[in-house]
Amino acid sequence: MEFKHLVEAAEKWCSGNPFDLIFAEEDDERRLDFYAEPGVSFYVLCPGGTDSFHVWSESEDCLPFLQLAQDYISSCGKKTLLEVLEKVFTSFRPLLGLPDLDDDSFEHYHTDMEGEPGADQQQMGVSQQ
Repeated sequence: MEFKHLVEAAEKWCSGNPFDLIFAEEDDERRLDFYAEPGVSFYVLCPGGTDSFHVWSESEDCLPFLQLAQDYISSCGKKTLLEVLEKVFTSFRPLLGLPDLDDDSFEHYHTDMEGEPGADQQQMGVSQQ
């Protein structure tokens, strides 16, 4: 993707959360820098060719929170910039003072598992009277 399109996507993403795109450079490396109060910063190195995205922070306090996003980027499948930014935002929620998001998909699964057994489910070792 052309760098200017990546910048436009990043700016649009910033409009829906506390981060600002504070720097975009294409000369030495395709890099987008983001910042949010209270001192949360990170940057994304955008792929050129077959590379994948890379996230990093020059803040020691922020680095541990980026591990989730780095693991996500390293996992199978090609990622888009917006997918990477959303994963970073999720990782930084505690630093930003935002509540953790509940994983609804797990919650639905857990609720289903606790429900009454259906007619097609067998209960092993339990007799109902």
